[in-house]
Amino acid sequence: SSAFRLALIQLQVSSVKSDNLTRACGLVREAATQGAKIVSLPECFNCPYGTKYFPQYAEKIPGESTQKLSEVAKECSIYLIGGSVPEEDAGKFYNTCAVFGPDGTLLIKYRKLHLFDIDVPGKITFHESETLSPGDSFSTFDTPYCRVGLGICYDIRFAELAQIYAQRGCQLLVYPGAFNLTTGPAHWELLQRGRAVDNQVYVATASPARDDQASYVAWGHSTVVSPWGDVLAKAGTEETIVYSDIDLKRLAEIRQQIPIFSQKRSDLYAVEAKKP
Repeated sequence: SSAFRLALIQLQVSSVKSDNLTRACGLVREAATQGAKIVSLPECFNCPYGTKYFPQYAEKIPGESTQKLSEVAKECSIYLIGGSVPEEDAGKFYNTCAVFGPDGTLLIKYRKLHLFDIDVPGKITFHESETLSPGDSFSTFDTPYCRVGLGICYDIRFAELAQIYAQRGCQLLVYPGAFNLTTGPAHWELLQRGRAVDNQVYVATASPARDDQASYVAWGHSTVVSPWGDVLAKAGTEETIVYSDIDLKRLAEIRQQIPIFSQKRSDLYAVEAKKP
């Protein structure tokens, strides 16, 4: 089929992991009853976002959180993009997204490639690399509708990643992310629309809901953007589910009307993957 429903779960994240998991799974079930075939949770959906929290809440994959995701994906017979969780592996920590198929199988595990190390004086300083290690591989997965490429939050700033995914046949890019009150208003929507137009793909971002009491305040505003750059759906700051019907015929039309892929000057430049 050339159309399917996508749902983004803008979860209100608390410091109680079991509660986050229970509510996340409840919202996934609700999205499935509304006809969603691909559902995404937000970045760091099972714990507060912060360098001091990552080691404290980290799990192996498979582990408690991903087991729950596997079960609910199978129960609802959907593709579930598990936002991200802090993952522990061989003494290192990663910001990791696990994706599950309609039979509950773990399809891929994506580790955030670009760590969020920034310093905007007087506004925000954050260094994921204090506790996290970066991933080193691309992640795409296939559905009956289209191929999907994954990034996490800060990854959206790196246009090359999206270009590699477009080269590999992705028609939807999903970035679970938690931008903040400094970068959110400035760049959140701009980056999504840029990635969508540059690559003629659908782009979706899943943010946690905003909690003004948290040590890191998420921007919210989970969004879906079309390959034409239109904002198709956008949440506010509260806990909610964002739905959007993804039309792959529309994507094909746009690529036909403005055929940038066949017009690239590969004699002059290229973006190439150095790993499979």
